[in-house]
Amino acid sequence: MATYAIGDLQGCYSDLQRLLEKLQFNPQQDRLWFAGDLVNRGPESLQCLRFVKSLGDRAITVLGNHDLHLLAVAAGMKEAKDDGLDKITAAHDSAELLDWLRRQPLLHHDRQHSLVMVHAGIYPFWNLPQAQSCAKELEAVLSGDHYHDFLHVMYGNEPARWEDGLQDWDRLRFICNSFTRMRFCNTDGRLDLVDKGKPGSQIQNYMPWYAVPGRKTAHIPVLFGHWSTLGDPAVNNIYPLDHGCVWGGQLTALRIDIQPMQYISLDCPGAKKPGED
Repeated sequence: MATYAIGDLQGCYSDLQRLLEKLQFNPQQDRLWFAGDLVNRGPESLQCLRFVKSLGDRAITVLGNHDLHLLAVAAGMKEAKDDGLDKITAAHDSAELLDWLRRQPLLHHDRQHSLVMVHAGIYPFWNLPQAQSCAKELEAVLSGDHYHDFLHVMYGNEPARWEDGLQDWDRLRFICNSFTRMRFCNTDGRLDLVDKGKPGSQIQNYMPWYAVPGRKTAHIPVLFGHWSTLGDPAVNNIYPLDHGCVWGGQLTALRIDIQPMQYISLDCPGAKKPGED
């Protein structure tokens, strides 16, 4: 039995199927992990969502910022700006798909393989138990009856720094941004949620979240997507999975049940041009 962690699909269902063919994926034996952002930008968001859901317990996915955006669009709080999201909200099984999506985790910890998977990262000043606790706080809201209340206040870059005393929507918004949008952070724990470039392009005194000195999860292998311009940093215990499939880069899988873990990638034609949104 093989287990593969796969980077951001962003609606690129045909590329996913080509990658699974390359992997010789056996749905009866193998397992797939998805690093979030199943939807948006690519042409086949509905197919991606249906496929991952259809895998049942053979797949694990964590929520990404584009997945949460879909929930906000479906709730009438944001415009889609992408006909792929409109196709999901208009589909006959839309309610079932969205209900399934909002019940997915923000963080997956696999004790067997001693791995953690998130979409964007883990706030460098949280240890694993604290990160798990924060993830569960927001997961409980998203899976609850009043999840629309959070979607109303989800968007925004503040607060930019964690305080144990953060409460209510500020607390949940920071948790959400850390798991689904974070790239750069400074040594004071302040996030820069604006810069989307590769390391070296950021403003002074900021660094990739995984490079913050004293990061409390540095001893744990972390798998994540979200950062298509990152490349493959030579940093222990960091395994980026988003290699820009939707932009004409690659769709990447990481086989995690062997040592050393192995990257397998597929060149993609690109549904979008870099810089196009």
